[in-house]
Amino acid sequence: MKIPKTMRALRKLSRGHGLSLVELPVPKVGPKDVLIRMRAAGICGTDYHIYSWDPWSQNRIKPPLTTGHEFVGTVVAVGPSIQHVALGQRVSGEGHIVCGHCYFCRTGQGHICESVKIIGVDCDGCFAEYMAFPAENLWPVPETIPDQFASIFDPIGNAMHTVMAATISGKTILVMGAGAIGIFAVSIAKTAGATSVIVIEPHPYKRALAKKAGASTVLDPTKDDIARKVHQLTHGLGPEVVLEMSGNARGMKQAFQLLRKGGEICLLGIPPANVEINWAEDIIFKAITIHAITGRRMYDTWYQSHEFLLHHQNSINPVVTHILPFADFQKGFDLMDQGKCGKVVLTFDGYSTK
Repeated sequence: MKIPKTMRALRKLSRGHGLSLVELPVPKVGPKDVLIRMRAAGICGTDYHIYSWDPWSQNRIKPPLTTGHEFVGTVVAVGPSIQHVALGQRVSGEGHIVCGHCYFCRTGQGHICESVKIIGVDCDGCFAEYMAFPAENLWPVPETIPDQFASIFDPIGNAMHTVMAATISGKTILVMGAGAIGIFAVSIAKTAGATSVIVIEPHPYKRALAKKAGASTVLDPTKDDIARKVHQLTHGLGPEVVLEMSGNARGMKQAFQLLRKGGEICLLGIPPANVEINWAEDIIFKAITIHAITGRRMYDTWYQSHEFLLHHQNSINPVVTHILPFADFQKGFDLMDQGKCGKVVLTFDGYSTK
């Protein structure tokens, strides 16, 4: 196909609320890069933080910047040093661009590279009709995985990494927060053999999605006596594993309190400020194990997520609640504002610049 000179991209043009759809030159391809024509892209909570210009964004984001980091697309050009990627190949990709030579990269821990750059956060991302992307970060996607799922390998990978950090099979799991990643974790935990999955979530829309995804019990922290109900459901012992996905300070403190002695807690949610935890009573004397989760293991988590998507698409189908044209991005962010969506996916079909 003929590659146009310009494209549309969703940009944070300056410090402040909102994003703008603008016309930009199609990016040049470096010797080790490919050029991807986007097919679909997921809106992430991080994108919403950037859109709303919260304190985290104010301290991290340096406009102008093309946002977005969840995608599937088609390779339309390859750099001269690339031999293993074919034109027309359908791909997703790991959005953490690592150095490859620090201690962490060289010991199989690239997800915590000391100089990582994240697309859509530290450099231009995928909310554009075309994106230049490192070929080594590509993930080939078979046609049996539809675009709406192929575009969200990234958040499914977050959920997969969180769930698989603990021992799940035959255990009662408590998920704190039913955002998209939390709901993905419900499906993954059930698939991994969890006996029961309890979800705590204040928003009724998201509680309903968690139930559709397979949660055994869904509780409302604004109305239910959470401690009493969770202890009733776990024979007075508390859940064996807690997956903290909310980043809510009160929820995080409660997660440690509810976890049974000797249990495991996996922490993915990022709180806006420091959270005070009772280290003696809720950690040391309970002899618990804490797993801190960031990103996806490169590329163990990708293989796990790939197999999950090949065989368990039905379990996450309820989570993708809205598929919108790229030009209707504002509707997607409005739905997130209102708490009336699960995962929103933007599609690029028919929106390429001719």
